[in-house]
Amino acid sequence: MEVAIIRIGNSKGIRFSKTIIEKYNLRDKVDLILEKGQIVIKPLTRPRKGWEKAFSEMSEQGDDRLLFNDVFDDENLEEWK
Repeated sequence: MEVAIIRIGNSKGIRFSKTIIEKYNLRDKVDLILEKGQIVIKPLTRPRKGWEKAFSEMSEQGDDRLLFNDVFDDENLEEWK
């Protein structure tokens, strides 16, 4: 797809149509990847967004206990020395 480079103040940029913005879930920021003579623009994803708050709330409610032991009965801890 060919697009025009437009002037934005002292800089230049490209415009995305509403269709492209919605189809590729583009928000206020994107990942810009420069590789092998090309520029790749990807939606910025934050898969762990909100985890810190959720973990804090879990701790306050006492819901942050281990579901299984972190050391197994047959584990040889000597090999890690």
